[in-house]
Amino acid sequence: MAPQFPELRSATIRLLVIPFAIYTAWLLEIFLLEGSVHLFEHFDPPQFLLYTFIACILTGILVPLFCVRTAFISGAVNLFQIGFRSLRRTVVACTLTGIICYIVVIFLNPFGTDRFAFANAFLLLLPGAIASVMICWVLVGTHVQAFVRRGGIVISILVGIMVTAVLFGMTTFAYFPAAFRQDPFFSSVFIGIIAAVFFFAVRDIYSTSLVAGVCSVLTMANRISPLYLHNAVVFVWISAVLAVSILIGIHLYLSRNYVTLKVPRN
Repeated sequence: MAPQFPELRSATIRLLVIPFAIYTAWLLEIFLLEGSVHLFEHFDPPQFLLYTFIACILTGILVPLFCVRTAFISGAVNLFQIGFRSLRRTVVACTLTGIICYIVVIFLNPFGTDRFAFANAFLLLLPGAIASVMICWVLVGTHVQAFVRRGGIVISILVGIMVTAVLFGMTTFAYFPAAFRQDPFFSSVFIGIIAAVFFFAVRDIYSTSLVAGVCSVLTMANRISPLYLHNAVVFVWISAVLAVSILIGIHLYLSRNYVTLKVPRN
C-alpha cells in the first residue's frame, strides 16, 4: 500500500489543488476588476478591457490551457472530454444550441422585444461566459472527474456536475459582492447545473459557452448599464471576438498537437 501514497498525493495536487488554486485566483480577479468597481453597472471602457484581458482571457482561458496540456500528457483527460471536437460536430452542436437559445430569448427576453439590447448584453458577458466554461468545466470539472474516475462513470458525472455547479454559483458573489444573499447564489447554482449537465452530455465547449452566455444575460440583465445595451459599443464587440478567436486558436493548437484515438471494441 505504501507506493500508492506518493501517487495519490501527486494526483491530488495535479487534479485538485492546482485547478482549485487557479479557480480561486480567477475569482479574486473578477472581484477586483469587476465586482468591487461595479463594472457592468458603469460605462468604463479602460476598466472593461483590463477585466477582459486579465480575468477572462489570461487567467480564464490561457492559464487552463497549460493545465490541460499536462493532463493530456498524464492521460487524465483527452481532447473529447474537454469539449474540443471535430468541426462538423461543433457546427451541428452550436447550430442546434443556437436555435434553442433563440427560442428561449423570444419568450424570456428580459429587455422585452429589444433583441438588440439582448445581443449587446450577450457580447458584453460572452468573454466571462467562455472563461467560466474553461475554468469550471474544462479545467476543474474534467480534473475532478478524473480524480474520482475509479468510482464509476455515474459517480464521476454526478460529482462533476455538483462541484462545478457550486463553483459557478460562487462567481455571483465575485461579480456582485453586494448581492451576498441566498437567492442569487441558488439561481446561479441552478444555471450551473443546467450548464454542467449540458457540458458533460454534449462535450462541446462552444455550445456550452453559448448556453452560459445566454443564461448570464437572463440573470444579470438588471445589473447592466443602459450605455452598454442601447449602443453599438465597439470595444465590447472587439473583446467578444477576441475571446472567441483565442478559443478557436486553442482548439486548433490542441487538435494539431494532441490527437485522441478511439480504440475499437472487440
